[in-house]
Amino acid sequence: MIYLFLFAASFIAFSLSVICGGGAGLLLIPLLGYYLPVSQVPAALTLGTATSSISRIWIFFNAIRWDMARLFLPTAIVGVVLGAKLLSYLEPMYLELCMGLFLISNLPLLFRKQKSKPASSASLAIPSWQIRSVGFLAGFISGLTGAVGVLFNRFYFRCGLDNQELIATRAANEAFLHVLKLSLYASLGLFQLKTIGIGVLVALAAVLSSGFMKFALPGISRGLLMRAGYGAMVVSGVLVLNSAVGDIKVANNPDLRVTIEAKELNARLTWNTSTYFAEVSYDEGLEIETVVPLSSLSLDRQRHVRSLQGGAPKVDIEKVYALKGVSYEAYYFDGQNRLINKIKFD
Repeated sequence: MIYLFLFAASFIAFSLSVICGGGAGLLLIPLLGYYLPVSQVPAALTLGTATSSISRIWIFFNAIRWDMARLFLPTAIVGVVLGAKLLSYLEPMYLELCMGLFLISNLPLLFRKQKSKPASSASLAIPSWQIRSVGFLAGFISGLTGAVGVLFNRFYFRCGLDNQELIATRAANEAFLHVLKLSLYASLGLFQLKTIGIGVLVALAAVLSSGFMKFALPGISRGLLMRAGYGAMVVSGVLVLNSAVGDIKVANNPDLRVTIEAKELNARLTWNTSTYFAEVSYDEGLEIETVVPLSSLSLDRQRHVRSLQGGAPKVDIEKVYALKGVSYEAYYFDGQNRLINKIKFD
């Protein structure tokens, strides 16, 4: 039943991506995240998106804008290699958070009047450096997350491509990148039996959706395509943002508490194993504090703290960031963990 649900969801996502000019990957990231570890989602997703791009090249081959592909691919390849290599060191959930916010920022464009006809290809004057830059960014983000989808729809719309040119050119730009990512993910050991199984299921749904949508695409207007594209960006943004926030919450167990006293506002944030404090008072202004070990202080500061310790069995050190500079605070506690003294020093 789970695999049937994944197949149906993938078929719908890839069918919608034809209408929206992409977005299947971003729509499927949160769904695949329920069944696979976060680090393996890009690998499974790339199996499907690679197959989808290859099938679209075959179906819409005559509509490919090779002049754009020649500029896009070289820098995109560099971006893919860099992104896939960094996947072993960076947390994709923070990139997904930024992607989600960017996608949701396209909401106003959804309500803007769209042009019903694309500009003439001959009249376009997109600088080659912009195409190369978009290629690098698309490759880099795709290498990290396994999907780019509708992130760069706005750029393709600016180029004035018609419906079939947009689908075909994007497929040509991305097919080789997906194949390259598959080899990189395999070399990094990100493919496991379950990952391959789900990836093949997504790939099968992608091929069937491409064949099905071949007959539906000619009847879709340019205005509807653009509006659907921006709508997909916003929906994808909400899904990706929700997934990223959930992953960040699980990974870091954040806890924020705010208290208001007579002359100051105090906020305490626990993030992973670190604790941060913020104080806003009438006389001191804004201060950001974080707990640090005594050993992180210079030897002179350590001697100063110990000279005032007396018989206190416990000492906590906070590093204070304020507009006037950086300082330190030492808190001394007795055996019942009650505060008995506090000092502030530079």
